[in-house]
Amino acid sequence: MIAIVDYNMGNLASVQNAFTKLGKETVIESDPSKFKEYDKLILPGVGAFPDAMEHLKDRNMVTALREYAASGKYIFGICLGMQLLFESSEEFGKHEGLGLIKGNVIPFDTNKFEVSSKNELPLKVPHMGWNRMFTSQHPLFKDLDEEHYLYFVHTYHVNCTNKEDIIGRTNYGYEFTSAVSHGNIMGFQPHPEKSHKNGLHILENFISL
Repeated sequence: MIAIVDYNMGNLASVQNAFTKLGKETVIESDPSKFKEYDKLILPGVGAFPDAMEHLKDRNMVTALREYAASGKYIFGICLGMQLLFESSEEFGKHEGLGLIKGNVIPFDTNKFEVSSKNELPLKVPHMGWNRMFTSQHPLFKDLDEEHYLYFVHTYHVNCTNKEDIIGRTNYGYEFTSAVSHGNIMGFQPHPEKSHKNGLHILENFISL
C-alpha cells in the first residue's frame, strides 16, 4: 500500500488521481504514527520550504519520516517534497530540511543564464512549463527514452552534494539537478502527476519497485 503524506502543503488530489489512473489504490495519510504501516510513501509539496518544514514539525512528521527512511522503505518526494529531502534550503533565509540526502536548496542564479540568440526572450523565474529531463540508468526510467519532457513549476532547485545521487538533469539557463535517488530515497523536481504519459510511466515504475 502506498500513502500520500498530508501535511497541508501539497496538491494531494492530483497525485492520488494519477495513481488511480494506473489502477493503484493510495491512502492520504496525516497520522505519522501510521507511516510504518505502508510499503511506500509519497511526499508531495507546493509552496515555500520554511512553511513546509513548520507544517511537518507541527504534525510530528519529521522524526516519523526519518525513521521511515531508515527502515529501508521507499520515499518519493515530488517538487517541494523533493527539496525537503535535503539538508537545508536558502529560501527566505537558511532552514533545516529532513537531511535524507546530502545537499541544499538554492535559488536559480539568473546571472548564470545563457541566452543562445539575441532574438531569444530572457528566461523568467519561476521555471514553469514543459522541459526535458536527461536521465541516467535507473529503475524509475525503465522503458523511457533517455530524453523526455516533464512539467515543472519551481523557483528553487537542489544542489546535490554526491553526484552519484543525481539521476536526472534539466537545462533552464544552466543545467540543474531535476531527479535524485539515494538508496530508497527518491525525488523529482517536476510533477509526474501533471506530465501525462511520461509522468504516469515513471509513477508506474515506482509502484513496481
